[in-house]
Amino acid sequence: MGPSGLVVVRPGALTTVQDRGRPGYAHLGVPRSGALDTAAYALANRLLGNRPDAAALETTLDGVGLRALSATSVAVTGAPCSVRISGRPVAWGAPVRLPAGAELEVGRAKSGVRSYVAVRGGLAGPPVLGSRSTDLLSGLGPPPLSAGTLLPVGPAGPDPVAGAGADACALPGAPSELLLPLRPGPRGDWFTAASLAGLWRGVFRVSAMSNRIGLRTEAGPALVRARAGELPSEGMVLGAVQVPPDGLPVVFLADHPVTGGYPVVGVVPPGPALDAAAQARPGVALRFLRAR
Repeated sequence: MGPSGLVVVRPGALTTVQDRGRPGYAHLGVPRSGALDTAAYALANRLLGNRPDAAALETTLDGVGLRALSATSVAVTGAPCSVRISGRPVAWGAPVRLPAGAELEVGRAKSGVRSYVAVRGGLAGPPVLGSRSTDLLSGLGPPPLSAGTLLPVGPAGPDPVAGAGADACALPGAPSELLLPLRPGPRGDWFTAASLAGLWRGVFRVSAMSNRIGLRTEAGPALVRARAGELPSEGMVLGAVQVPPDGLPVVFLADHPVTGGYPVVGVVPPGPALDAAAQARPGVALRFLRAR
């Protein structure tokens, strides 16, 4: 029997291995990490009948190219893109068979930012603290993909192309305007009342400086401090909206630091809003909505 797995032919701008992440280690200084668009990641595994925590690839804007060492099935979700096998167009958002020796080409995102490439059986690199996720902040997990990297694949269940798993499922499109529900606090008293009122009325834009650590904003109403001095470093959570000295909010995403010294004006709850943030391109308008 020949070797199994996938070989990276074209790594793309930034392609990483992601699963559900490694929650529960913040007290040790380890971020959660994991797939940014959790719904798209979950759907890719569901289409293949994989375990919900199976590791997959997260691409950034320009996709990835892979060659199969053995026959398998794959599914691509997240940001819509062209999907080809040995030059032949195949379905996006559905399980497709990848023959041994064939090349899978996941193209540039037509909208959104991040696509997810799952393989039947899941990627099977060694876990670190219970997760195979790449963490760009701490450096835990495998490095971003490079050409020639071998991606081992785990044991597979029934082939979804032959009838197991889901055949197709819908996902929301990339946002043309990003609406983020925000639970105020805990450091709202660090800002003027006029600034806080402007936060709910203002229109920000997603910055090109955004990454897996945080979604940065620009061209919005800067929040003005009501008090001087420094805030001692304190714990940060997924979705925390921290305000650096320039007054423009930063929404913490999966690779965020576990502590920070800038005041947090509010928290975006995990769920569809943060999934949408993972797909928001630079320049997209962003509004904060008061959540209860």
